[in-house]
Amino acid sequence: MSLFLLCCFIGPVVVHQAFKNQSHPLYVPVLILGILFLIVAFYYGFSGIRTLVNALLGERKTKL
Repeated sequence: MSLFLLCCFIGPVVVHQAFKNQSHPLYVPVLILGILFLIVAFYYGFSGIRTLVNALLGERKTKL
């Protein structure tokens, strides 16, 4: 969850800085880095929520 929180703050800041400096030669690499931070934040966010739900409700048992 700590990596999720870190990426949640770093990702949007990096993407915003990239869009503010579109004429800079490093625009594309910075934008790609920001998008990667956002993807990592989404992944760890969903996996953290899934872990919390499984801890509270337990694993699904689907035997018929």
